[in-house]
Amino acid sequence: MDHHLASQTRHQTPNASQFYKGQFHNPEPIPANSFSNIAKIIGRYITEKRIDPMPSSQLPINMLTKAQLVQLDNNQLHVIKLGHSSILLKVYGEYWLLDPVFAERASPFSSFGPKRFHESPISLSALPPIDRVLISHNHYDHLDKQSVIELAKMNTQFMVPLGVGADLVKWGLKKNQIDEFDWWQEQNNGDTLIAFTPTRHFSGRALSDGNKTLWGSWVIKTPNESLYFSGDSGYFDGFKHIGKRYGPFDLTMIETGAYDKDWADVHMTPEQSIQAHIDLRGDIMMPIHNGTFDLAFHSWYEPLERAYGAAKSHNINLHTPIPGQVFSLHSENQNKLWWRKFVSDEARISLTAVAPTE
Repeated sequence: MDHHLASQTRHQTPNASQFYKGQFHNPEPIPANSFSNIAKIIGRYITEKRIDPMPSSQLPINMLTKAQLVQLDNNQLHVIKLGHSSILLKVYGEYWLLDPVFAERASPFSSFGPKRFHESPISLSALPPIDRVLISHNHYDHLDKQSVIELAKMNTQFMVPLGVGADLVKWGLKKNQIDEFDWWQEQNNGDTLIAFTPTRHFSGRALSDGNKTLWGSWVIKTPNESLYFSGDSGYFDGFKHIGKRYGPFDLTMIETGAYDKDWADVHMTPEQSIQAHIDLRGDIMMPIHNGTFDLAFHSWYEPLERAYGAAKSHNINLHTPIPGQVFSLHSENQNKLWWRKFVSDEARISLTAVAPTE
């Protein structure tokens, strides 16, 4: 494969305009987490009543095999949501992963922290050789150390934000396997363009490394398709800039989940996610960052419900696959309300008010 870099070096000194005082910053500053804010959130987790924070029964999954992936047409681009924000792409015969997390928990601990609602539709060991891995930022629900270590054995190329490469090297990856990106930097791979674009978020995997690495989103443009992958972000006017520069997009994969009033600067409500899709000049939108881990106070299916209601009011073409469902941009879109059968009686009335049952 051609790993020619356009206007970038593999490992850059953090000298971007948004890097100063030893940290990366959003163009519009966001309030820092104070002890009182953290204590307030912990108190809510202890006292606040929650409805359906996780499924009460097994969710539907389309289990995949390597043979099935190999048989997918190499003359098309195929998209498979594995769970949360983990996406498997088959890009004209190449296999790419976006924010792959195969771990049981989105946590630094093996026995504590948010646990998966469902298994992955395919295991790491069953995957075909992966050509590229694109990482949006270093939070545990997007950057899974063990998955990275296993994928690196396939001689995979990793495309990561500024600063993340240093951790990957510590984990045993070779430097020539890693390409680091600043915002707006591009890489041309034959006739495909990959660009790293801004988001409104933050980074960190421990108490001492807050915002030491960059965060962002990915643009993928083949000769026939244009895709956007949001990573995590609060709503901001950057979506309009990205849409103006790289849009329109055939498919946007936009975070729609783990939102809350207490961290509204760094995660979007479903209604804001729909607006981001509009700003990006998207055609089909696939909500991601939902349905796999319990990371907020809302019910596990609320992001999909609210996204469905907002998409309907704006006449947006929404794609809501079950994990493992194979989707081609040139095939008929199927927006199934598959999560409805898992809604508890307690929540059903309020949900039908958001998006009436059809």
